[in-house]
Amino acid sequence: MPDKVLHELAVKLGEALKAQGLMLATAESCTGGWVAQAVTAVPGSSQWFERGFVSYTYISKREMLGVSQDTLGAHGAVSEPVVREMVAGALANSHAQVAVAVSGTAGPDGGTPQKPVGTVCFAWGVKNGEPKSATLHFSGDRETVRRAAVKTALEGVLGLLPATVD
Repeated sequence: MPDKVLHELAVKLGEALKAQGLMLATAESCTGGWVAQAVTAVPGSSQWFERGFVSYTYISKREMLGVSQDTLGAHGAVSEPVVREMVAGALANSHAQVAVAVSGTAGPDGGTPQKPVGTVCFAWGVKNGEPKSATLHFSGDRETVRRAAVKTALEGVLGLLPATVD
């Protein structure tokens, strides 16, 4: 059974993208395609969802999205510079005009003192625009962190779009 909050967000996002004739691409790491799953659970999403990239490793981030080895080496995968490059790569390697990227440490292992478990970085961007990014810290188990990241990713895309007139 789909998560009701995520489904309602995805429906609202789909309506906004469709009304503006825009397509969405996702670039996901710690969410493993959950953002794409949430949007494709909406009937008719092929009218506004173009594609998703699941890039869990450094090599996949480089190969699929063009993330620089220098950026990965300097900042690590869980960083705003990396998610901004992931968004740029999703836009460059798709026909979408809007993209979201997510990379984080969902746990239960993998955290560091600088980036504890629950640290998730996001970026949202539009074609030919400067991406916005944020780092948030979520508490809870792996599932809870990932669900919160999906919700934040969807809300962030909605926040990028101009308000639609009812």
